[in-house]
Amino acid sequence: MRGPHRPSLGRQSQRLTPILQQLQASFDARSVEIQQTASGIDPEQVLVIETVGNITDFSNAVRKVSGLEWMGEIELEDIIPDEDFYKTEKPSASLSGRLYLVMTNSVALSQMLSLWQQYQANPDMTFERGLTKFRDVFLHLKDIRRWDITDRLAEKEVFEAWSEDLEYTPERAVRFEAELWFRKDEQKRQESESTLSQLINRLGGSILSQSTIASIGYHSILGEIPAIEAKKIMAHPDVDLLKCESVMFFRPTGQITTDKKSVEEDVVQDFTNGNHTLPVGNPLIAILDGLPLGNHTLLQDRVIIDDPENWESLYQAIDRQHGTAMASLIVHGDLSENSHPLNRPIYVRPIMQPVYSGSRMEHIPDDILFVDYIHRAVKRIMEGEGGEGALYPTIRIVNLSIGDTSRHFAQSISPLARLLDWLSLKYNILFVISSGNHTDPIDTGLTENEIRNLSPEELESLVVKTLYEDTRHRKILSPSESINALTVGSSHHDQCETYHLGYSLNVFTSDLPSPVSAFGSGYRRSIKPDLVYPGGKVLYSAPMGTGNTQISLEGRGGGPGNKVATPSSILGELSKTKFCSGSSNSAALISRLAAICYDSAANLFEENSPDVDFEKLSVPLLKAMLVHGCSWGGHGESLKYILQEAGDASVIKKLVARWMGYGLPEISKVLDCTPQRATLIGSGSLSDGDAHVFKLPLPPSLGAKVEWRKCTVTLSSICPVAPSTQRYRSAQLWFEVGEELATQRQEADWRAVRNGTIQHEIFEGQRAIAISDGDTLEIKVNCRKDAAKFTEAVIYALIVSLEVAEGVELPIYEEIRTRVAITPQVQVRPSN
Repeated sequence: MRGPHRPSLGRQSQRLTPILQQLQASFDARSVEIQQTASGIDPEQVLVIETVGNITDFSNAVRKVSGLEWMGEIELEDIIPDEDFYKTEKPSASLSGRLYLVMTNSVALSQMLSLWQQYQANPDMTFERGLTKFRDVFLHLKDIRRWDITDRLAEKEVFEAWSEDLEYTPERAVRFEAELWFRKDEQKRQESESTLSQLINRLGGSILSQSTIASIGYHSILGEIPAIEAKKIMAHPDVDLLKCESVMFFRPTGQITTDKKSVEEDVVQDFTNGNHTLPVGNPLIAILDGLPLGNHTLLQDRVIIDDPENWESLYQAIDRQHGTAMASLIVHGDLSENSHPLNRPIYVRPIMQPVYSGSRMEHIPDDILFVDYIHRAVKRIMEGEGGEGALYPTIRIVNLSIGDTSRHFAQSISPLARLLDWLSLKYNILFVISSGNHTDPIDTGLTENEIRNLSPEELESLVVKTLYEDTRHRKILSPSESINALTVGSSHHDQCETYHLGYSLNVFTSDLPSPVSAFGSGYRRSIKPDLVYPGGKVLYSAPMGTGNTQISLEGRGGGPGNKVATPSSILGELSKTKFCSGSSNSAALISRLAAICYDSAANLFEENSPDVDFEKLSVPLLKAMLVHGCSWGGHGESLKYILQEAGDASVIKKLVARWMGYGLPEISKVLDCTPQRATLIGSGSLSDGDAHVFKLPLPPSLGAKVEWRKCTVTLSSICPVAPSTQRYRSAQLWFEVGEELATQRQEADWRAVRNGTIQHEIFEGQRAIAISDGDTLEIKVNCRKDAAKFTEAVIYALIVSLEVAEGVELPIYEEIRTRVAITPQVQVRPSN
């Protein structure tokens, strides 16, 4: 396919010359303004260079010009075509491109404009060594402008948050986070902070705290200004504070909250399950959440609460809702299933506080920088702080069942997701994150009578189509776009068998993803969420009133949902339970499964491969184990049927993956083998340009048989990242499978599965093939540089399963077991 049509150099000259002249004049005017208000500062501004198409290695050309500093790039989709830029084969189709962000001063800007003028005069000119990429930019350039107030307030929730705060406490100073452009030079960072501090002080405000984490390119301050100044700014945003060139984004603080709910109305039950052995040893799982009710019957002596700031003093017992529920799910699972509790205690660090605003909920306090707080909390666990040693370096799983409702994932990795990616590699831990819930009403377009006249299948189809039409408002929440974490969505399923439906609506007849579960994709169209897991059914109220077509989510403590421990409004009652639903539950249950997988794998390696450093391998292996049994199954087929008019098969596949990820996991496929199924584990570490070849022995009994067979392959790694680049992921690992055994790729798109850090593919086949004793299936694991060079080899885990249908009397497991030698062979160069 040819690239998009772009204008000639002459047309570019007509388009761009006035834009560049206006940019120069605007730059000069702003420079004078800055010099008048902050003497001695060398004025710098960020340029936003918008291109149609991707200019590779442009960052290197920028660094060749003194005074230019690379700030990053953002992928663009849905660029509206015009008479200059369009697809020749389909002029009305949207385009893709990049925003290149470059810090510049007047001298560097003049040099760049001079290059443009020289190129206009002589299109055949030879650019200086390293600057040729500027020619490509000039040819693809759609627009160039300054980063301005509109960009800094792109996440307009800061004004909404101020309005809410001022409505509740009209005279209280309002707080905000100002994320600064990260400057590699420490002196530049200090200058940026000093400039912003002066502007805040001028308004009668102050800086409460600041954080710099160089490894993720993060520099931010927490500031506050008087209420009267905030009101003025909201009315007239063209003020020096919002025009501060050092600031990339202004954001609200304290926006991560649990669902608003009147707890006293929950229907609760006494817990009557039998006693179990208490846990022993050091914790494997950490929960960063609200404060749990540690002396609840279900949690006593099973949770280790670490509360260094004494946030417990802010909580009443009844307020300890979310942390209690998550701890209960991780320790016991869904109580309706009567599972055995985990055999180790779990560590809990409260990161939320109660807030009272008409209904009870918990939130991230607005007097902390959340990225900095999570950084310090994890460092305290794994490394220690204040001269004290690490608390629990045994921890390998960190449950984060929260999401920032003010940050739907669009195109840029959030600072918190960048932090989690970096911490995953630094400390060898797996973050399990909820994809996020969207509890807004669903506008079906039908009134109550029309809805109640639908069959259950018709209602299900209507709601699914409506949700897909509204996916832009129901995207995964930060930090669930993290590429190294495991992101979990919720499926509409639980073990609650008795509940009163009444006039409520159960909108799904099958175990589809929950109507509240967020939609992906992930960064660079990777698979997100990674999987879905039963997070409880949810019920809706039918539209009320003439003309109303919205169904609204109900909150029910009495079911359906996952059954969990809960505080009671009656002092001293410590054995109550309730039902709740959502992706938070799903993430907690997957964290529990991760602990079970860890113990199983540790025993396996101790017995069979004692020389392997299991701890080093454990996190990539856990990711692979949790995903390996995933498939869309019948739920995927239901979605495909409902969405059949949305496009061809490849389009529908992508739509299903955006909600289901790789699907629902069946952990038994990893933990257990059957006579008809063999599962094998491989591992290794690879550097740029290297590859490993694994050889899976084929069972001779399968030769010449016309039997359905399935080969499932899962590759997982924890990758280094390059935070200032658009590609972001420093290393790409992917596998290739020989096609002689099973040739039909199932489920997720084969290109999308290579864009993250988990590649999970299912291959099926049925035709008869000749297999001789000693034949093998080759699986090649490749590694190459993606965003940037990386120094440490990337550790990976590979899991492969081969199976035939249950009941087929072929000794697949036994034949593979006696021939197995799934170890890396000689390293080879990867294929492209």
